[in-house]
Amino acid sequence: MSEVPKGAMHWDTIVVGSGPGGLMAAVALAREGQKVLVLEQHYLPGGWAHSFNLGGYRFSPGIHYLGELQPGGTLRSMLDGLGLMGSLEFEQLNPDGFDHYLIGGERFDHPGGLDKWVARLKARFPAQTLNLDRYFSVFKGVINDIKRSAELLQFPQVLALPFRAPSLLRWGFSTLGALLDKTITDPLLKAVLAAQCGNHGLAPSRVALPAHAMMQDHYFNGGWYPRGGAKAIPKACIEQLRARGSRVRVRARVEKILVENGRTTGVELEGGERLRAGHVICNADPAVVYGKLLDSKYCARQQRKAERMEYSPPIASAFVATDLPLEEMGFDSGNYWWYRDADVEGAYSRVASQTPEDPVDCMFLTVTSLKDKSHAPRGEHTLELLSFVPWRQYEGVNRDAQYAAMKKNLGEKMLAAADQVIPNLSKHLKLFEVGTPMTNVHFCNVWKGAAYGTAKTPFQVGPFSFSQRGPVEGLFLCGASTLSHGFAGAAFSGVIAAQQLLGLQRPEALLEPHLPLFAPAHA
Repeated sequence: MSEVPKGAMHWDTIVVGSGPGGLMAAVALAREGQKVLVLEQHYLPGGWAHSFNLGGYRFSPGIHYLGELQPGGTLRSMLDGLGLMGSLEFEQLNPDGFDHYLIGGERFDHPGGLDKWVARLKARFPAQTLNLDRYFSVFKGVINDIKRSAELLQFPQVLALPFRAPSLLRWGFSTLGALLDKTITDPLLKAVLAAQCGNHGLAPSRVALPAHAMMQDHYFNGGWYPRGGAKAIPKACIEQLRARGSRVRVRARVEKILVENGRTTGVELEGGERLRAGHVICNADPAVVYGKLLDSKYCARQQRKAERMEYSPPIASAFVATDLPLEEMGFDSGNYWWYRDADVEGAYSRVASQTPEDPVDCMFLTVTSLKDKSHAPRGEHTLELLSFVPWRQYEGVNRDAQYAAMKKNLGEKMLAAADQVIPNLSKHLKLFEVGTPMTNVHFCNVWKGAAYGTAKTPFQVGPFSFSQRGPVEGLFLCGASTLSHGFAGAAFSGVIAAQQLLGLQRPEALLEPHLPLFAPAHA
């Protein structure tokens, strides 16, 4: 990772933030001949896609599995189209159970392949066979319609929307909970079908059905993990940028987006240094862009919208090393979603009102050393635990004895839940470190600790989310609060930001070989 010399160099584009969206935008532009500078406030590039070493162990806090990396998969097509796949290797998670749902003491293994998953559900819930057919019929209809919607939202094609996207027209403003209530009568089956809600942090009754459907569609063919940890992805991007005369600069916090005569001219860093560019792409939360970086006289409407927007609940993390023989104990590379009982709706609904005394009701646990053995020394294992906590518990808290006590309490609660998945884990710790919402703000500069950007409720997604075109000429946005969240959503938003900046008709024009961003829905 090279530092960029200070000076008066003029860049074609400056990208604020080196998360997946910012890096993919930068690579796409550099491949088109632009000189791009990526500015990152952290000392490690990658945003949520970074890795760090602690006590001789490697952790990757933001990437736990990726979908659509099978041959012809949409994410593989994008990475390959940007010339990155030659520098990346991915390990496939257990194909017979890339996600394991532990609900009220019962286990459900989610295999790769939608047909296999539906067959497994029907075998376990035979009385729900017709209901499952109805559920997945709507689900696949919504997914197919979303993938067709880009062309249908333009005139005169929009006139065909009722005929060519009937599922989206009927269910586009509904929630996952509404579909579950309409089609499924078994409470445990409802819980299983909603178990991946941790991938956006909202209760089934609150998440927009299209957002949840596309998230699940991303994983229908299984899950993969980058060999070497999440940092392999920014490393591959930086290699591409260096080869084309573009750069990433770390420890470079942007304080202001510069505007002259209605057009952005660059940025000003903390400390007063000014960097000039013809365009600026912001891979930061809109609340940060419109509330801090851009003068309100240029974005009063967007600022008001950002203030009204609800953000996803903050993630709490725990980074663990253990000497337990986890593989011998039957654990594998699949993720473990633990729920205290079948009330998945309540587990997520209660986050906002949670107190420090309340136990953890749901947790995501993953053994990263079983996905990539380089994360821990031989005979030991690394794990990452994730849950949700309300921001109000941390707002205004100083990093003092009170904060240390809060971290200790949070860690004890998370370990108590983890012991339900891995018996006696808490008695076999080689390392244990807790990350709070304040940790997320410090390292990733996210708004109020939210890892998924804006909450993906029905009237905050699609046309109700933030435009990728900024309110001044030459300014563009990407990231989890624009197109979609997660690595894939943020990465695709970066490609689209680059496409719009260059004035190209479609994002596929930036990919070689030219492959579609959105493949047909899986059968």
